[in-house]
Amino acid sequence: MALAAIAATVLIAGCDKAGTDGSNTESGKFKTEKITIVLDWVPNTNHTGIYVAKEKGYYGEAGLGADIVQPAEGGSADLIAAGKGEFGISYQEQIIYARTASPSLPVVAIAAIIPRNTSGFASMKEKNITTPRDFENKIYGGWGSPAEDAMLKGLMEKYDADFSKLSIVNIGASDFITSVQRDVDFSWIFYGWDGIASEIKDFDINFMLLQDFDKRLDFYTPAIIISEKTLSGKKELVQKFVDATRKGYLYAIENPDESAEILLKNAPELDREIVLKSQQYLSSRYMPENGKWGYMEEEIWKNFSDWMFENELITRKLDYKNAYTNEFLE
Repeated sequence: MALAAIAATVLIAGCDKAGTDGSNTESGKFKTEKITIVLDWVPNTNHTGIYVAKEKGYYGEAGLGADIVQPAEGGSADLIAAGKGEFGISYQEQIIYARTASPSLPVVAIAAIIPRNTSGFASMKEKNITTPRDFENKIYGGWGSPAEDAMLKGLMEKYDADFSKLSIVNIGASDFITSVQRDVDFSWIFYGWDGIASEIKDFDINFMLLQDFDKRLDFYTPAIIISEKTLSGKKELVQKFVDATRKGYLYAIENPDESAEILLKNAPELDREIVLKSQQYLSSRYMPENGKWGYMEEEIWKNFSDWMFENELITRKLDYKNAYTNEFLE
């Protein structure tokens, strides 16, 4: 993914502060409680509502001083479980891995930033790769996740294709467009970034949304997580954070261009043209059909965790009812 190329230059060991609006300070009679929000990656349009909430003062109005930090490679779950931050940006696959590991990491999802999976397999249009059947005798460029192999194998078998005829290479942080022109036939992208970049560059692609081929692959990516300790002991804090963050995303839905500029102010290394168009794309997708931002469906948690278990990505079934909560979204 293109974002991976940016990440290679900005990720550091530990956490790097990407923005702050306060700490545990008291000005007159107003006390600000410091919170740390750990991103899952470099700042991007998945995170816009968080930056809007900080910039517009929604966190401050709730009595929260928000530090937004970038994690070292590996994501936010470890840090949140260890108490190194109150709130993290994660994704359903990572949450399932965390909760079924031995020992498990006690993290819980409290809101889905995007209610539907926007990722899928993409290739140059001229390659005519339109179904998993077309993966035979092709080269797939990925980032080395076991879930990639399982997904490719499962989809190919569903379409009576021979998985052994697919070559898989690790392209790491390579740019999607460069990779499919030079090294591989197709890759897994998030349309809201690499798909939009392809549109801007007039690079014609075939894009296969994952859930179009298996409904169980409609999973939450990204989602906001907290630790079980925070869930049980700091409910008022969590509610304040969720309310302020929701305001940020609602503002981004109604004001995509201004919100994109707020993101760019906090992450000037990003490509402005991609950010503006990506924001238009995602602002129309932040809200689920029921009109409740962040709301998560039990069926999606069950379906994807069952799929991971069936494909031996986890060794025990997930207690999915305790992996997420909508209590702060009501």
